[in-house]
Amino acid sequence: MKKLFLMLAVAALSAQSVSAQTVLESKNFDNWYIGINGGVNIPGADFKFKNMNYDAGLRIGRWITPVLGIGVEGQAYFGKKYGFEFIKTTVKATNVSAFGTINFSNWFGGYPGTPRVFELIGVVGLGWYHTYDIKTNAMTAKLGLDFAFNFGSDKQWQIYAEPNILYNIAQSYQPVHFNKNRSLIGLNIGVNYKFGNSNGTHNFKIAELRDQAEIDALNAKINELRSDVDSKNGQINAANQTIADLKKKLADCEARPTQIVEEKKETTLQPIVIFRQGKSTIDAAQYASVEMVAKYLKNHPESKVLVKGYASPEGPAELNQKLSEARATAVANALIKRYKISKDRITTQGLGATSEISEENDFNRVAMFVDTTK
Repeated sequence: MKKLFLMLAVAALSAQSVSAQTVLESKNFDNWYIGINGGVNIPGADFKFKNMNYDAGLRIGRWITPVLGIGVEGQAYFGKKYGFEFIKTTVKATNVSAFGTINFSNWFGGYPGTPRVFELIGVVGLGWYHTYDIKTNAMTAKLGLDFAFNFGSDKQWQIYAEPNILYNIAQSYQPVHFNKNRSLIGLNIGVNYKFGNSNGTHNFKIAELRDQAEIDALNAKINELRSDVDSKNGQINAANQTIADLKKKLADCEARPTQIVEEKKETTLQPIVIFRQGKSTIDAAQYASVEMVAKYLKNHPESKVLVKGYASPEGPAELNQKLSEARATAVANALIKRYKISKDRITTQGLGATSEISEENDFNRVAMFVDTTK
């Protein structure tokens, strides 16, 4: 019998390690249940139906894994047959025991995610048996097999039929051993209620596992995205530095005093409008230069201006020509529409790409003003 207990313990531990890999972690207050039962028992020494007595009990337990569980139960014995007739109390005897449970269905068939309708569960326990009135005590061992049926919306209820045998294995005047003549053979019917768990069910929940190849692929994607983010951050920092440099150059340019350059009977006005690469729209900061020219035209009602558009040398010549024309036109439209300068006082000319205005390409993307008054 000792070998049997050892074999069951080793098998149960191996089943526990396998089961723990497939279900979510069970918290301390998960997978508890409470139940009641009742049934009949007959002494093993004289197994006759006329010697039948009755019992009822309360069971509290917890499933540690879908295969292994533990619990305690108290059983009260009633009747007037085979020795109990000499005990005057209503409750003839009690047995309180700690037990372990093994779900053979989940052990051998695997846990499917919810309890099966029918399960086979082994019960093994050690307890203390006390007889009232005559006041005898004994250590007991219990072996049982539960034929369990699970039902309810979440399989939270369980009804079971349990054939069992309770051995009197030790008294003060007798050695420890298992003997049918010192046993009670019983059959109990019980019902258990399983309390709700932290996972939202009344039972164990299968963990959603991923294979290693999928995990490796996800990690590689994460590393790739991190690399992209680092690259984008570098580009953003470089762009911010470029913007800061351009703003400084623009501020320096705007701070220069207005000069009138006379060349071949044409006077070039100092203000210029700087454009972004590939753009022909006027930035808000550049309207200061346009406004200066508009003020000049208003102060000199007889004057006329030619707006010259330029592009930097990058890109195809045809595209740069169109871009220079568009820049000149944009500035002329601003003078006409925004500052109400007469259209017949303004002409435009797109001169394509140039590198002669400045060594910096950023300052070659401009529109310039020439006073064409004769």
